[in-house]
Amino acid sequence: MPALACCVDPAALASPGYALAAGDFSLPPPVIFTDLPPSTTTITAADWSPSLSATLYKVDGWGGSYFSVNSSGNITVLPHGSETLSHQEIDLLKIVKKASDPRSRGGLGLTLPLIVRFPDVLKNRLESLQSAFDHAIQSQGYESHYQGVYPVKCNQDRFIVEDIVSFGLPFRFGLEAGSKPELILAMNSLCKGSAEAFLVCNGFKDSEYISLALIARKLALNTVIVLEQEQELDLVIEISNKLCIRPVIGLRAKLRTKHGGHFGSTSGEKGKFGLTTAQILNVVKKLEHVGMLDCLQLLHFHIGSQIPSTTLLADGVGEAAQIYCELVRLGAQMGVIDIGGGLGIDYDGSKSTDSDVSVGYSLEEYANAVIHTVQYVCDLRSVKHPVVCSESGRAIVSHHSVLIFEAMAASAYCAPTLSTLGLQYLIEGLSEEARADYHNLSAATIRGDYETCLLYTDQFKHRCVEQFKQGTLGMEQLAAVDGLCDLIGKTIGKNDAVRTYDVNLSVFTSIPDFWGIGQVFPIVPIHRLDEKPTVRGVFSDLTCDSDGKIDKFIGGESSLPLHELEGGHGSGGYYLGMFLGGAYQEALGGVHNLFGGPSVVRVLQSDGPHGFAVTRAVPGPSCGDVLRVVQHEPELMFETLKHRAEELADDDDNTVVTASALETCLASSFSRMPYLVASSFGLNAMNSNQNNNGFYYCSSDDDYNAAVVESAAGGGEEEQWSYCCA
Repeated sequence: MPALACCVDPAALASPGYALAAGDFSLPPPVIFTDLPPSTTTITAADWSPSLSATLYKVDGWGGSYFSVNSSGNITVLPHGSETLSHQEIDLLKIVKKASDPRSRGGLGLTLPLIVRFPDVLKNRLESLQSAFDHAIQSQGYESHYQGVYPVKCNQDRFIVEDIVSFGLPFRFGLEAGSKPELILAMNSLCKGSAEAFLVCNGFKDSEYISLALIARKLALNTVIVLEQEQELDLVIEISNKLCIRPVIGLRAKLRTKHGGHFGSTSGEKGKFGLTTAQILNVVKKLEHVGMLDCLQLLHFHIGSQIPSTTLLADGVGEAAQIYCELVRLGAQMGVIDIGGGLGIDYDGSKSTDSDVSVGYSLEEYANAVIHTVQYVCDLRSVKHPVVCSESGRAIVSHHSVLIFEAMAASAYCAPTLSTLGLQYLIEGLSEEARADYHNLSAATIRGDYETCLLYTDQFKHRCVEQFKQGTLGMEQLAAVDGLCDLIGKTIGKNDAVRTYDVNLSVFTSIPDFWGIGQVFPIVPIHRLDEKPTVRGVFSDLTCDSDGKIDKFIGGESSLPLHELEGGHGSGGYYLGMFLGGAYQEALGGVHNLFGGPSVVRVLQSDGPHGFAVTRAVPGPSCGDVLRVVQHEPELMFETLKHRAEELADDDDNTVVTASALETCLASSFSRMPYLVASSFGLNAMNSNQNNNGFYYCSSDDDYNAAVVESAAGGGEEEQWSYCCA
C-alpha cells in the first residue's frame, strides 16, 4: 500500500505477522473541500469571481436590496435599498480600516469587534414598511390608515430610537414600551415626535407603571394602556380617578391562532400574554359599570415573531378582526387594531414558509394580507375600518446593523511525520488485543476494505489509550498511535477537514440568540470574495466556555466556506461580518468572562470620495467599565496594585521593570477593552507614555466624539474622510 508504506517502514516495526504491509493499490487522496455547491466545485481559483461568492454565501437572498459584493470582492452596503446609486454604495472594508487604524494614520483607533450602524438603511426600512401599507390601503380602497410603532425592546439604543422617531415623523410613527424604563425613554423620545404618534404601553403593570402611563397622557402623548391581565383594569380605574386623567385603554386578546415554530410559543390559548374571551367580556362589563367603556379603543394581539406565511397571518388577523367587531357591537368606542409583531425577515434567503429563519412573503404581500383581511371582516360586519397599527421591530432594525469581527488564527491539520513519532517503538509494549487490532487494520487496508479499516483503527486507538491510562504504554508510543491513526483517516478521506477559526468575539455578548435559542445569522467574509474559498471552518470565540462557538450556519450548514489566513497562523487580518443582527442581540448580550460590548460607529452615506461619513464613534466598554458592572471599583483596585508594585520594586534590582513602568502598564490595562488587539503589549506599554500603536482611549462618549472631529480636522491629504457631530 504505497500511500501508507511510503511513510511507514515495516522493518522498523519488526513484529512478525503484524507489520502494515505494502500492497499493489493506493488509497484515494484526502478530501479537502467537497461541500461547495455543484456549480462551483469545478471552477478553478483563477476563474473565481465576486459574483460566485455572492451565490455561494447567498448574499442576494438574505441581503435583499441592502447588501452586495463589489468588483473588488468586498461586501458593500446599499444604504437606500433598491434606489441606491452605484456611487452611493459603501464598502465595509473601508469602514473597518477607518475605525481600526490608529489615529496616527488618520483612523479612529477602535478595537474590534465593531458594530456598524447605517441610519440610512433604518430610514429606508421604515419608509418601505409605511409605503407597503399605504399602497395596500390605496389599492384596496381601505377607509382608514396605517400607523406603526417601534417596540423599543428590540434595540433600546438612544440613537436608534431617536432616529426612528425622527424618520417616522411624517407617518405619525410611534413607540411601544414593555417596562417602566422603556416607557420613560419612549416618553422622552416622543416629545420630538408627531402629536398623533401612538405610545403603546404593553407588558405587566403595577401602580407605578400605570401612573407613569397616565402622566404621559397628561403630557399630551397619545398613550394607550394595553391590558395584559384582567386585574390590571382595577388599577387603571383606581389611579385614573385619583389623578383625574381619562385613560385610553386597549386590551390584548389571547387568540386561538398560533404557529408551530419556536417563536409561536407566546401565542395560542396557552400563551403567556393576553385575555381570553371570557376575560374580555368581564373587562367590557366592568368598564360599562363604571362609565368608562368609551375609554376602550384598541385591540391588540400577537401571533408570534417570524410569522412564516401570509396564510397564517390572515388566519390570525381574521380572528382578531372578529373580536374587534364584537367589541364594537358591545358598545366600545373602538378605533385601532394593533396586529402586534411577527413581520419576519429572511435570514437565510430561502423564502421558506416552513422555517424559523425565513419567511415566504415580501413587505408588500404582508401589508396586503393584513389590509385585505381586516377590510373583509369589517365590511361583512358593517363596522367602520379601524386604524391599523403594527409593532414591527425585527423587520425595521435588523438590516441596519452589521457586526464585524476578526479571525485571529486558524487550526490546520498537519500530517504527522511518522519517522519522528517513534513508530519503531509502536509494537513494543502493546497488549495482545491491540496487536490483533493492528494486524486486522493492516489486512483491511491491504484489501481496500476502508470501513473495516476505520473500525479496527478506532478499536486499536481505544485499546492503546486504555493502556496509557494504566501506565503500560509510554507517551512516545501513544503519539505514534495518534499519528498512525490520523494518517489512515486522512488518507482514506474520513478525517474531519473542518478547521476552527479563533475569532476576536464573545458569542454570549454579541450573538446571544445563537447560544440561547440556536438562531442562525448570515456570516460572511467582508473581503477577499474575489478569491475562491479553499477550506471549511467553524468559529471559536474568546470565552473560556465550550458553548462559545459558532458551528451552525444558514442553509443548515455545520461549517462555512472560508479562506486561508494571509500570513499563516496567528496573522489575523481576516474580517467577517454577521448580518441582520440589529434586533435583540445588543439588548440580550451579557458580560460572560467580562467581555463587554463591541465598539460602535454610526455611518451615513455621503458624497465624499469614500462615500460615507462617520457621525459617531464609541469605543466598547473598557476592562474598568465591565468590572464596575459586577460591583468592583477599578480606582481602588488600581491603588491596591500600585501600592503592591511600589513595595516589591524596592526589593528588586530589575532596572527595566520599574515601579513606574508597572503602574503605567496597570493603568493601561484598566482603560483598554477586554478583546485582543493586534499590537504589542507589555514592556512597550510600560516604557511609553502613549497608548500602543496609536490607539485612543477616553472616559466618555463625548470625549471620544470630540476626538472624531479632531481626527477629521487633522487627516492627511491621502485620507479625506467626512465627519459630522451626531
